[in-house]
Amino acid sequence: MHLSILDQVPIPKGQTASETLLQSAELAKLAEQWGYKRYWFAEHHSTKGLASTAPEIMMAHIAARTRTIRVGSGGVLLPQYSPFKVAETFLQLEALYPGRIDLGVGRSPGGTMKTRLALTDSLKKSMTQYPRQLLDLTYYLSGSLPSDHPYYGIKASPSVPSPPPVWELGLGENSALQAASLGIGYVFGHFIHPDRGQEAYKAYYSNFAPSPLLKQPAGITAIFVICGESDEHAVELALSQDLWLLRVEKGLDSRIPSLEEAHAYSFSQADREKIKINRKRMVIGSPQTVKRQLESLAERYQTNEFMVLTNLYSFEERKKSYERLADIFL
Repeated sequence: MHLSILDQVPIPKGQTASETLLQSAELAKLAEQWGYKRYWFAEHHSTKGLASTAPEIMMAHIAARTRTIRVGSGGVLLPQYSPFKVAETFLQLEALYPGRIDLGVGRSPGGTMKTRLALTDSLKKSMTQYPRQLLDLTYYLSGSLPSDHPYYGIKASPSVPSPPPVWELGLGENSALQAASLGIGYVFGHFIHPDRGQEAYKAYYSNFAPSPLLKQPAGITAIFVICGESDEHAVELALSQDLWLLRVEKGLDSRIPSLEEAHAYSFSQADREKIKINRKRMVIGSPQTVKRQLESLAERYQTNEFMVLTNLYSFEERKKSYERLADIFL
């Protein structure tokens, strides 16, 4: 089993963004020591509680402070950007840190319509252009623009021996089929929408076509995991993440609340039902419980890599959860 980390850089209440970013650097160095394969950064905008707005900058920051762990984006919000610019940014990173860069991209609009228009400088870009943008991105990275392409003759630079692998982040069969047809990696967002994983991976594996960027299919499952000393300890730790998710989904404060605040919060019946649903996006328990559930999920999805999110208020508990997880598999 391979383990990786997806860091949204969640900010606990009472802590600054700068303090949280320092903790990400510390966690990445520890993850490398523990044997994690990748350390990726999410992209979120116009939010109070998530400090990763520019994954490319965070990647350079972390790659400079580590030696072997792969660093990547999880993922660049491609509909808002130029595929050529994204390609050159990641080729630049690959030239700086050869063999350690991953380019994860997603179709997400990145927030409200107002946020999206701010990202595109008021240009109303259609989300329907995403398949074409993703195809162009693979062309630029592999140096294979067809002769009838409007930008034929342009070369993305700098030139590197091997371009960084591309991973499409998705939630179901459509994204899986797209990744398969382009011959790129696929990351299923179990932590967002766990219901279509089996169908998505089946579509991906059965339709994969080798490409200059990837010869064999490669799948990663992104999932919330809290690995406690015991089942009871893990469930206790999860309470702040439960409240955090509820608030994020309601468009409220997106900073991580403390356990004390979570215990004092008056959960409605609707809240409790929503927590039950959200728990399907997570694996929570002792090392033995977590091992059993992840192995079961790996068999169901036919994958051998999990990209883990652990968004806890306490950084010490967050580190311990990742360390316990590493002790199980690495």
